[in-house]
Amino acid sequence: MPDGTVKYLIKLKFTIDGIVEKADIIGAIFGQTEGLFGAELNLNELQKNWKIGRIEINMQSKNDKVFGEIIIPSSTDIVTTALIAAMVESVEKVGPCDAKIQLQEIQDVRETKRKQVAERAKEILKEWYIKSTSEGEKIQNEIYEVLKPYKVLEWGPEKLPAGPDVNNSDTIILVEGRADVINLQRAGYYNTLALNGVKVPESVVQLRGKKNLIAFLDGDRGGDLIQKELEQMLGNIPIYRAPPGREVEELTPAEIKSILEGKPAKEVVLPEIDASLLEKIKSIYPTIKETLEAVVLDKDLNEIARLPINELMPALEKLTDGKHIILDGIATQRLVDSAKNLGFVTIVAFKQAEGINVPEGIKVYTFSQLGLY
Repeated sequence: MPDGTVKYLIKLKFTIDGIVEKADIIGAIFGQTEGLFGAELNLNELQKNWKIGRIEINMQSKNDKVFGEIIIPSSTDIVTTALIAAMVESVEKVGPCDAKIQLQEIQDVRETKRKQVAERAKEILKEWYIKSTSEGEKIQNEIYEVLKPYKVLEWGPEKLPAGPDVNNSDTIILVEGRADVINLQRAGYYNTLALNGVKVPESVVQLRGKKNLIAFLDGDRGGDLIQKELEQMLGNIPIYRAPPGREVEELTPAEIKSILEGKPAKEVVLPEIDASLLEKIKSIYPTIKETLEAVVLDKDLNEIARLPINELMPALEKLTDGKHIILDGIATQRLVDSAKNLGFVTIVAFKQAEGINVPEGIKVYTFSQLGLY
């Protein structure tokens, strides 16, 4: 079925009491729904006529059970789509095993596409504003003020100047003062928060691990002092700088966009990793890829535990000889802090949580940083 003809996605979850293959599930769906509502609603006929697409099965097994998700693309009307969903829900057996299939949602693909188009239109409008402002800054700024007045909020107990998206965005741009907050809005950045001086307020420090923090500082001595304070209080965060001798508040929108889309003046440096540990990780990686499992090694790189990642946190305290954790999951702030306190020195994960603060004494890597995929 061509992607452009899909109107709805039927998403169902399932649990099967026994170990089966994808082919068994597909066979049960086609076999047990055949003839329920006449030949025209047989799934085989619907596929031949491009009314439904290829049925996708995402599954995993645990404790002699199989569970997962079924996705069926549909190009027919919503009534027939709902009937197809109900037919699939009626499947109660996969081979000799009991099965339970339940509808999660019928997703309107066209509605999703409408939202994507609307979001893209907003981006185009922002880009147009930036270009127009840069070409005729004074006149265009006056027009922009009429179209979209700048908003500066008071944030936190210190009542710090902030952009209107500071509470909704996953990423926050830290700047020096109120004028910087306003100027970044001219360039389309509304997720800003001003420090109001060299000292980093306690409420900003508390954002570590909760938000993805970056900084955009003046290219002068004041910016140097703030950068040192940020490094001390917030650790390794990307820091962007205005050109030498210039301030963020005086940059044009085009200059701001160019700097923030480029390479930061200060990047997170990947800590060195022992060669023997790296080789051990390379050998373990294929065995845990896409398994949602974790492996714990001792100081001699012997495997002392292999367990599901949802059981890792409660098991850490018992693994007193553990020094290294390799997991097919996310290195969260909670995991890093707990592992550090229990004497672990290395965590290697599929992904690292945004804005994470890595304390001294422990190293955190992702598989991609180590070149494993």
